[in-house]
Amino acid sequence: MLIIAYDISDNKLRTRFSKFLSKFGYRLQYSIFEIKNSTRILSIVEAEIKADFESEFEQTDSIIIFNLSKQCHITKYGYAKNDDEDLIII
Repeated sequence: MLIIAYDISDNKLRTRFSKFLSKFGYRLQYSIFEIKNSTRILSIVEAEIKADFESEFEQTDSIIIFNLSKQCHITKYGYAKNDDEDLIII
């Protein structure tokens, strides 16, 4: 799984970036997305960031990509715990 967190000051660029990320995953928090990981998806995301977004970033803007493995332990509370894939309600 990829977790992508961003802090972009320009409203239009931030909106465009969030729409770009929504093609690959879903929003966990306002500026944090979860994306199902594969080598192909990661390379596409990184290439698009470098080609289409990086030149427009201000000095204070930042994007952090966390590449999580299956061994990572994730604890969720509140509404977030309902987002687990293993949860089945009949």
